[in-house]
Amino acid sequence: MYFEVAMYKTRKRVFSLILNSVVLVLFIVLSVAFVPTTIDRSFFALTSIPAVIFVMLCSGSDILKQQYERRLYIDVFEHTETQYLMQFIARLRFCYSLEDFYKTIGDIFEDKADCSVMFVDREKNYVLYNSPSSITTSLNVHLTLAMNFPASWKEGVFFFDESFGLISSYKNARGFFFSANKQHLYIFCRYTRLFDFDAYNQLFEEFKRFQVRAKTIGELTEISDLTTQWQQLADAQRSFLQQKLPDIPKLKLTAYYAPLINVSGDYYAALPINQDKTLLLFGDVSGKGLAAALIMGLVVSIVNIMDNKEDIVSMILQIDKAIKNMHLQDKYTVLFLGIVDTRQMTLKYINASMADPVVLSRRPTGYRIKPLIANASLVGIIDMKNLRADEVKLYHGDTIFMASDGLSEILNEEGVQLGDSDIFRKTLENGAEKPPQQFVDDIVRLIPEYNGGAKLHDDITIMIAKVG
Repeated sequence: MYFEVAMYKTRKRVFSLILNSVVLVLFIVLSVAFVPTTIDRSFFALTSIPAVIFVMLCSGSDILKQQYERRLYIDVFEHTETQYLMQFIARLRFCYSLEDFYKTIGDIFEDKADCSVMFVDREKNYVLYNSPSSITTSLNVHLTLAMNFPASWKEGVFFFDESFGLISSYKNARGFFFSANKQHLYIFCRYTRLFDFDAYNQLFEEFKRFQVRAKTIGELTEISDLTTQWQQLADAQRSFLQQKLPDIPKLKLTAYYAPLINVSGDYYAALPINQDKTLLLFGDVSGKGLAAALIMGLVVSIVNIMDNKEDIVSMILQIDKAIKNMHLQDKYTVLFLGIVDTRQMTLKYINASMADPVVLSRRPTGYRIKPLIANASLVGIIDMKNLRADEVKLYHGDTIFMASDGLSEILNEEGVQLGDSDIFRKTLENGAEKPPQQFVDDIVRLIPEYNGGAKLHDDITIMIAKVG
């Protein structure tokens, strides 16, 4: 029984240890067998033959290891009781409200896994959800859990026994619970020992991400109900935007944000991934008002909490799925996601129908404007197929310029859009020589000069990143 429920990582380590031992033995045997033993054997023969044997054995062992790990993953996470935890994790990634969360609990833990669940706001000592079972509806169980695991309980994954007390070994557990942000999620399950231990930590991390998403949507929705207090909604929305872009070596950043009304659909962010790579996010939600604010907050929240910020394909797919799950009619976003690598001097990006992102590169005859052509469709409204990221080379002094269409669509008295004008192109070329903040200032001064101070009709947001 122990081998059946051994941890996924432990079984991988054991297999690797055995495989490495076999490779070592085979290497010694084959080297002795094939290396010449005559007295005139050359240095080349003594070194090249073992090297070839070693490379072949390592390549073969890597293939075997990959095949074994794929098979092990399927056996552990898809064909055993652990599949219920993995199914719950997959559904939880796309839960954005408590209603979504409760539906997922019912579909997976209650209907499929035959578990009972209780979700408690421990700070208020208030039961948010409980399964219709004798355990979760028992007043004695509620009181025992509240006494054993108070609001001050630390964050993490914990196991409890038949008496609902803490237990160190999950192999003898009656159930388990997660503690995060003073909320406790209890799962009562008699076969807790059969779940692979590694799945608990995955589920705990996804549970914390759900809490962030639900809080984000909840706060925006709560404020939106106060229809006479749009400024509060605007303030909440602004809190999702970086008030000051981070200081990053070899990358100078600045942004400009001017919503037409209090509540906007424009957004931007610059998030350091490591000392060399920075994720740039820039986007615009269709329309204005509450729905645009909700989607804007959702997008920024998803990007902020994703662990792997280099996987921009998965990032956009998750954003697309989340927007579609909100069921807001005719709402979508255009967005740009790019990873600037100041060591490799590259920009890896996906442009999901965002207008105007360009790279300004110095040439002997002046600056060249290189558009970052759209390579993906609108996000949140149609199917996204064959999604890919493109990559362009960057050079010292290059400037990445992004602006919402509220800038390029400004009209002059002749009805010519700013984005189509020679003066706009000249301003870009001249600004590329300057620090980003001076570049933005030039653009902002150009607006009233171009449209004669006329009233604007859309939000204007700009973000500039200068490399080197």
